[in-house]
Amino acid sequence: MDVLMAMRTFRRVVERASFSQAALDLRQSTAAVSKQVRQLEERLGSLLILRTTRRMSLSEAGQAYFKECCHLLDEFDALERATLAGASEPSGNLRVNAPLSFGLKVLSPVLVSFMQRYPQLNVELTLDDRVLDVVSEGFDVSLRIRTSLADSSLIARRLGDIEQIICAAPTYLDSHGTPNCAEDLYQHECLTYRLTDHPCAWQLEGPHGQTRLQVPVRFSVDNSLMLSDMLLAGLGIGALPSFIARPLLDSGQLVRVLPEHSMSRRGIYAVYASNRHLSHKVRVFVDFLAEALGDE
Repeated sequence: MDVLMAMRTFRRVVERASFSQAALDLRQSTAAVSKQVRQLEERLGSLLILRTTRRMSLSEAGQAYFKECCHLLDEFDALERATLAGASEPSGNLRVNAPLSFGLKVLSPVLVSFMQRYPQLNVELTLDDRVLDVVSEGFDVSLRIRTSLADSSLIARRLGDIEQIICAAPTYLDSHGTPNCAEDLYQHECLTYRLTDHPCAWQLEGPHGQTRLQVPVRFSVDNSLMLSDMLLAGLGIGALPSFIARPLLDSGQLVRVLPEHSMSRRGIYAVYASNRHLSHKVRVFVDFLAEALGDE
């Protein structure tokens, strides 16, 4: 008896709730399908399907076996696809979602290298700072920058980390003074990124431990590039992701504020629907990003 074939037959009988319908799907006779299920039951020493002249139902053992049977068959199919795909070039369309600022500043050069390496892949990139639904929006991968991810049925892989740097323009500090301790921020005008979990609550780690401040907010926005423009214009003090802040700090356009204090680092996550059926194109994309972004 081919055990794997018998498991597939049993699964189809249960899913179709009919021996005859399963036989049509499998292009076998009803007798052949019934024989495979009976041989599987004999091998296991347990009755899986309760049969009457009018209906069929799963026994208690059959319910438990069906669940594990589906799991094992799915894992086997995923392994086979991954092995076959590993010997071929990934191709087709890859739909990706990423935050706007991150996409423009970091992802662009990475994608150039990725597309040069995999010429058979077509990439459709959507840049949006909102957290979009991977499944309903039809994305293969969603890139998210968060301090933590909410529990969900999605699979998340952490690709790297991003530092949040508090900074301001020299013109602002010349006219308003430079904060010497975290509490001094109460006397300043703060600019915030609105899509964080708590945009007005800044948690700082300093020489004397953690400080949580409910900062006074003059301006909030849902895009880090516009936030950097407001900081460059001298409107206040704000926190920028390192991939935006570092060039501006190096050029002297912005100055780091409270350098002895740090904010929680944010993880760069690749989020996708399931790793059980992870396609070859998604696998190579996520692996490529992990290698490219790991040092950020």
